[in-house]
Amino acid sequence: MATAIIHGMLRAKTCEASDIFVSCPEPALLEALKSSAEVHVVSSNAEAASSAMVAVLCVKPQDAATALQQTDGNLKGKLVLSIAAGLTIESLSQMIPGSRVIRAMPNTPAMVGQSATAYAVSGDSSLEDQELAEKVFSSIGKVFFVQEKQIDAVTGLSGSGPAYIFMVMEALADGGVACGLPRNLSQELAIQTILGAAVLAQESGQHPALLREMVTSPGGTTAAALGELENRAVRSAFIDAVQAACLRSKELAKA
Repeated sequence: MATAIIHGMLRAKTCEASDIFVSCPEPALLEALKSSAEVHVVSSNAEAASSAMVAVLCVKPQDAATALQQTDGNLKGKLVLSIAAGLTIESLSQMIPGSRVIRAMPNTPAMVGQSATAYAVSGDSSLEDQELAEKVFSSIGKVFFVQEKQIDAVTGLSGSGPAYIFMVMEALADGGVACGLPRNLSQELAIQTILGAAVLAQESGQHPALLREMVTSPGGTTAAALGELENRAVRSAFIDAVQAACLRSKELAKA
């Protein structure tokens, strides 16, 4: 995700490569970033924190405390944008007292500039801080301002959501193969079908239920397929999946 954000900011000209300082415990990743983006690669989190006015925390939640301790207080008075799942603004503020925190949840389509990113701000964040967060995250896709209490739900829906769609994509392709299509063709048809449906929903502005009805002729093939999905409670399974991910996000905040 850090790589996606860096390349997104450079594509959008949010900043110059010379403005970005990166630290990471994985040397191979640092070398790849240095080669592809020509950013500054530094040897420690303390150096990265002291070199930049804004920090983007791109770590797993269980690694956040250690990473922030390693900044040696160099984030005091600075803005920190965190994408660590489950970590609240309050808990992050306790780890880095004196810093202003904005918590965000992007998703992996950031890698192609199509992220859905929701963010929430701390009480001491300024309008300028919020505008800067918008600029950073809009470089990788669409941005939505939410209340922090909604972030766990965002995590369950869009944060984890690409994995649900990839599973659907895989299942559709398998279904095509089961019906006699070659694997490559079946996969391409599944991908384009999902992409086309998403673009149609976005550009038409119509409710998904209306778009579904447009495809469903009485007694036709789609009606038969949808009947099977309803019999298998697929709709309920997706709702339960979002709720399960939301609950896990809340659990991570308490860990």
